[in-house]
Amino acid sequence: MATGTVNNKLKIINSFLRDHIAELLLGIIFILLYLPAIFWMWDRWFARDSYYSHGILIPFVTGYLIWQKREELTQLKPEKSPLGIVLIVFGLIIHLLSSILRVYFSSGFSMIIVLFGLIAHFYGIRILKKISFPIAFLFFMIPLPMVIITNISFQMKLFAATIAKTVLNGIGLPAVQEGSILKMRHAYVIVDDICSGLRSLISLTALGTIFAYWMKSGIFKKILLFLSTIPIAIITNVCRIVFLSFISEVWGPQYAVGFIHDFSGFMVFGLAFILLFGVAKLIE
Repeated sequence: MATGTVNNKLKIINSFLRDHIAELLLGIIFILLYLPAIFWMWDRWFARDSYYSHGILIPFVTGYLIWQKREELTQLKPEKSPLGIVLIVFGLIIHLLSSILRVYFSSGFSMIIVLFGLIAHFYGIRILKKISFPIAFLFFMIPLPMVIITNISFQMKLFAATIAKTVLNGIGLPAVQEGSILKMRHAYVIVDDICSGLRSLISLTALGTIFAYWMKSGIFKKILLFLSTIPIAIITNVCRIVFLSFISEVWGPQYAVGFIHDFSGFMVFGLAFILLFGVAKLIE
């Protein structure tokens, strides 16, 4: 009985391989073609103080979102679309130029365009529409170029420091701002790039996109929820700066580093998640 069950499973696997041999071969070629971009993303995901530490989770989220639609997808008959070849060629041209110039961001961008094209070519537009959001969600795994990250982070940390200074003065802790440094009577706090709030903003926009996708409301409310991630990320990051400034001024700067500094980062993201969930419920 057990042998028969194993043989049946092997027959199913062999049948699947025969029916999808072209897709499997193209999948292998696709991965080999984009290995440099994949390695680049991997390095950025796991770099110290990475802004994209969530990147490794994005493909799994995409897989789960597609798996949720498995019943709908099985009811659709695959139909090849000529649009698929157009997208594949367009994406490969971008990849070729990116490889020559060694611009890995646009190479990663082209990878998703080619993926759209492959799905359209083998399975058709109807199936592509069903899984277009999960595939598009893969954009959140592609790190922005560091020059863009640096510029945005610089502006955000100055903005966060300005708001934090106003709050500190409002609660009775006199503070003076010099660039991204907050000087108080007995201590000072440096708002560096990691404390700019950009990391929270990037992660929160990905999370907000999922919330908006699952929310059973119109497109306007979905966009409103997504846009709410920006003020939420800024507000929660300012709370963290004020919290660390308060500890530095009252108990001493030595108590605002190490565990407290890192733990406050987790607490801020937890607070941001709660606020985002609350806004979603309020809008819905």
